[in-house]
Amino acid sequence: MTAVTQTATPSMWSEAELAEVRAALAQEVAELNADIHRHESEIASGDVTKGAGDDQADAGAKTYEREREIALTLNARDLVAQNERAIARIDAGTYGVCESCHKPIGKERLQAFPRATLCVTCKQREERR
Repeated sequence: MTAVTQTATPSMWSEAELAEVRAALAQEVAELNADIHRHESEIASGDVTKGAGDDQADAGAKTYEREREIALTLNARDLVAQNERAIARIDAGTYGVCESCHKPIGKERLQAFPRATLCVTCKQREERR
């Protein structure tokens, strides 16, 4: 079964296609890291809440904006980790192989969601749990 897994990826993806996917993922990592830096700077400097007064409504707005910036930062960090993991799978030659059943992940799925680690069947099974 391992031999089938290792040969499935190259037959589905050409080296040029993998290089293109890898470059797109790396570009997204760079953009996300810039967003993370910007959000963290805004949180640290208090720019998220500038112009707000001291009444309860303003305090609530400050809290909401700060929590929103933190959530955006955490989401961006998660996407960076997923992208880096996909890049590592490309480099290891395991990109496009389901981490659960070890069968090929459909090319269409990966084109729509290049960070996918599970085939559609395994993902549906995971979501039902």
